[in-house]
Amino acid sequence: MSVFVSKKVDMTSDATFTLYTVPSATTAIIKSILISNDDAEGQQHTINITITNSSNAVFSIAFGKLIEGAQGQSGEPVEILTNPLIAETGDIIKVAASSANKLHAILSAMEVTPRNVTT
Repeated sequence: MSVFVSKKVDMTSDATFTLYTVPSATTAIIKSILISNDDAEGQQHTINITITNSSNAVFSIAFGKLIEGAQGQSGEPVEILTNPLIAETGDIIKVAASSANKLHAILSAMEVTPRNVTT
């Protein structure tokens, strides 16, 4: 069975936030990770995005990625992925912004779970 999911986080501090955790018995095809800058002053901010696997190994998806702002309005969202990303059961996508209350993250994925076959 497959379902589409959308996960969102408003990075209200410069802490690390969990954006998405792949559920048990599921593989996720992550189609998009959008980051938007809602700094009304038009300042630039950076973001770090990682994926942690079930062995607690951390891998960088984006490190110090600059997210532009536009004076008096939000900047255009930045697509982080250039190709879909496959994530396995228990994988965790985390995001951390350089500044509080300036960036939003939106993840779009398809979760695929095995079918139960009965005879």
